[in-house]
Amino acid sequence: MRSFVDRLAEARIGSTYNQYADSPLRRRRLADYLDARRDAPILLVGEAAGYRGARVSGLAFTSERQLTGRDPAEATATIVHRVLDALGLAEDVLLWNVVPTHPGTSSSNRPPTRAEVAAAEPFLAELARGRRVVAVGRLAAAVTGAAHVRHPSHGGAVAFEAGLRALTHADTPVRVSA
Repeated sequence: MRSFVDRLAEARIGSTYNQYADSPLRRRRLADYLDARRDAPILLVGEAAGYRGARVSGLAFTSERQLTGRDPAEATATIVHRVLDALGLAEDVLLWNVVPTHPGTSSSNRPPTRAEVAAAEPFLAELARGRRVVAVGRLAAAVTGAAHVRHPSHGGAVAFEAGLRALTHADTPVRVSA
């Protein structure tokens, strides 16, 4: 996974901020996380790294506060980890984003462009290989072609949990990437 992280750190994905390019800490965290989840059967894919989440922590759907107890929390990250724990899926899920780098500024998010999505596709494809893919939100669903759950932000926590429960604990078909 170190070579994956090195390639990501060197990648130019449109005008996104590559939080791995300038941070050995974020690169190490990501490599350790990917190694720990190497055999995770499910890939939960969001849209892009958020300004309070992966831009700072280096891990999708994860805020720095969850890792160190410091700095701002991120609502989506808090909900995602709470739900994964409640469903007993924390160790079975690899968290990722369609665009793993951050589109936006240090204090805001913006949707990734089509070109950014295309530039990030090889990273997503590599991690999706052999895993059940579950998309979080419509953009991730459109890009992956996978079944999707509602994004947990803006009042979507209950629907996110119900959708994830249905897709992981029922006979609902979930796309498996080749």
